[in-house]
Amino acid sequence: MHVVPLPALADNYIWLLHDDGGQAIVVDPGDAGPVEAVLSGRALQLRAILLTHHHGDHIAGAAALRERHGATVYGPRDERISGVDCRLGHGDVVTLDLPQVRFEVIEVPGHTRSHIAYAGEGLLFCGDTLFSLGCGRLFEGTPAQMLASLERLAALPGDLKVCCGHEYTQANGRFAREVDPANSSLAARCDEAAEARAHGRPTLPVPLASELACNPFLRIDSEPLTDWASRRHAGGSRVERFAALRAAKDAFQG
Repeated sequence: MHVVPLPALADNYIWLLHDDGGQAIVVDPGDAGPVEAVLSGRALQLRAILLTHHHGDHIAGAAALRERHGATVYGPRDERISGVDCRLGHGDVVTLDLPQVRFEVIEVPGHTRSHIAYAGEGLLFCGDTLFSLGCGRLFEGTPAQMLASLERLAALPGDLKVCCGHEYTQANGRFAREVDPANSSLAARCDEAAEARAHGRPTLPVPLASELACNPFLRIDSEPLTDWASRRHAGGSRVERFAALRAAKDAFQG
């Protein structure tokens, strides 16, 4: 299976997968244009569209792609998303014959109340819940919900490749190094991201194991993060530490 990150809009990635037979699926097409260009350029047939949440920069191109290609649209149980053929919840499975793929559906509320992720084929499509070195803003959910969602993702196999919805790695890395400055794995990841962007390459996908070592939002129980929270008088509970970390990221100007 070939995995192609398609830059779109300001800093989005649309994810396209296809097999050697030219059968393709696309994840979170916020713009139909980049998808159509690759489908045409590689002579691909679009079979399915997977959506993670209702925000326009993730779904705006889905209707046009569905109409033109007859692709089946999968998405969360959220009436704000129209044109979904198969609505999904936690524990559901998406199985396709063309291309031959299987994804487990994981509910990950926090960024939005109905956000879902797809895990399978060695990949994790997590939309705006988990970013490299960061996590999504809490537009509709609570800190407790987002922390639980991130822990659900963190429990998945470490060799899964994280395919998130935005190119935020360098900005997230600047904040991460403020709260976890002695983390050598984090420093190496930031250097890797800087080199990739300097050469016009995406910083994604990235192994989940790397995020477990580097991402402060997945390291809320580590000594550097508990020390950071203590200095901020953030409270002793895990949820309080996470809420303080997310609030600090929201206010970060670096």
